[in-house]
Amino acid sequence: MKKILILGGGFAGIQTVIELQKKKSFQVTLVTDRDYLYLFPISIWVPVNLVEFDDVKIPLVDIQKKYPFTVIIDSVKEIHAKENLVICENNKLTYDYLVVAFGAEKMQHKGMENTLSICGKPEISISIKNKIAELVEKGSGKIAVGFGGNPKDKSAVRGGPAFELMFNIHNFLKKKNLRQNFELTFFAPMEEPGARMGKASLAMLDKMFAKYNIKKQFGKKIKEFVSDGVILEDGSKLDSDFTMFIPAGAGHSSLVNSDLPLTEAGFIKINNFGQVNEYQNVFAIGDIAALEGPEWIAKQGHIAELMGRNAAYNIIEIEKGSYLRKGYQEHLNILCVMDTGNGAAFVFRNDKKAYMIPLPIVGHWLKKAWGFYSKLSKT
Repeated sequence: MKKILILGGGFAGIQTVIELQKKKSFQVTLVTDRDYLYLFPISIWVPVNLVEFDDVKIPLVDIQKKYPFTVIIDSVKEIHAKENLVICENNKLTYDYLVVAFGAEKMQHKGMENTLSICGKPEISISIKNKIAELVEKGSGKIAVGFGGNPKDKSAVRGGPAFELMFNIHNFLKKKNLRQNFELTFFAPMEEPGARMGKASLAMLDKMFAKYNIKKQFGKKIKEFVSDGVILEDGSKLDSDFTMFIPAGAGHSSLVNSDLPLTEAGFIKINNFGQVNEYQNVFAIGDIAALEGPEWIAKQGHIAELMGRNAAYNIIEIEKGSYLRKGYQEHLNILCVMDTGNGAAFVFRNDKKAYMIPLPIVGHWLKKAWGFYSKLSKT
């Protein structure tokens, strides 16, 4: 059996494992730093007590029961594609095919220790929950929620969860009859955060900010995060008792010591089929891959899963001696159910259309249903 090594236990990596093991024709090994798949899209509910932390996890052992594969809990340190070798903290691993799917690391800003990110390590969602609980106990406060961009790769932005968490915090405080005691501010360095979703979505977001009495701070670069707020490029300060910030993606430290081709932003160069340039037996998928497409493209979980399915299909076809391949570019779109805690909005954009449809009440339950479906479809 050919050995396939998959690095990363997120949406992209797990989907690749599942598709490969449907054939049961390969020796598949997954390297990940945690023993569960974390459903980031519904982690926004952990800080506002709508779900427990364990509700957002799918233990890998549950996935293994249906799709047997080997799991190695370890951290990747170096990749030597010319030698078919991956060096981890505790292991040296060889392969016939390699799928790099460990996601991106985050851009660093001065004072990041004064922020928490809902898109960081899974356990940070509990820290956010505790910080909000402290302010609720106090009875008042100022909360700032925002996200940043990467000027070297605009697709590496992740703003959706920031919008969702802000709207959920609003409704959480409203249910506790405390909303009037809190100042909520959404901030971002770009002039129109959310613009990649389309003009209609921008207009609706603006209406939601006004309706929920959420202040806006747009168009000023971030100079530094401090314990009581955000210092902006012009020296002005956004006061905050708690700052939740999602930095943009920026490559991965293990790639510094690898021989894979990288973009200026540190992402792995691939072709439409997910194959790494220069290496026919190496694929890069999900957030760590350099995507090519329209200026509005964004790295999302459903695109990561699509690339995982494609990588598995393409490996299988290569082994057959076939020239059939599946690519990701024709399927690029923005797709999400933007939850507010008491409803949601359905967002969609591709090259032909862009819209946001309000889904009061039912939208929240649709997103909950997706969470259940995601668990069931993988186990």
